[in-house]
Amino acid sequence: MNWVKKCKLLAIKSVQHNSLSCLELKDLWQALHSLFNSAQSYQINLDLLDKILNKPMTMWMLFSEEEFKSLIIKYSNSLTLEPNKLSWRHLKVIINNSICLKSFMNITNMCINLGHWLSHFKMFNSIITSKRNKAYYDSSKTFRPIILLNTLGKLIEKVIGERIQFQSISKNFIHPC
Repeated sequence: MNWVKKCKLLAIKSVQHNSLSCLELKDLWQALHSLFNSAQSYQINLDLLDKILNKPMTMWMLFSEEEFKSLIIKYSNSLTLEPNKLSWRHLKVIINNSICLKSFMNITNMCINLGHWLSHFKMFNSIITSKRNKAYYDSSKTFRPIILLNTLGKLIEKVIGERIQFQSISKNFIHPC
């Protein structure tokens, strides 16, 4: 993959998990799954939400063309492709078309208004890569996952994130420190 610099890996033994060698793909999957999803069963104390002071509600304004255009220019054309093979370079060309941009804005606004995130945006590819400069690659901790999400979904998430960040700061919802 052109976004990963090639590095020479040391000769390794098989990955060890629970003192056993992962010799089959299902064993390796279980080792990586248990490492990367280790917080999945943690309990969450929802009572903390009751302690948050009530803030006045604000209206969610419709998204503007400028929000999309100013955000998309920040991303590199060379970033890797997502499951639908749509790169940032392709998306930048599509967004220059005002009809396509208005369609993206309508999708985004409808996601907010309906409180629904389309399943299409939840599709992803997962790649496991090795961490650099490790003495041994015989543990699942020496690898890390990279998730390649739907590019249009990422753009919409980033536009929403920028808006939430701006609103949070301008309405003093987040403490300055």
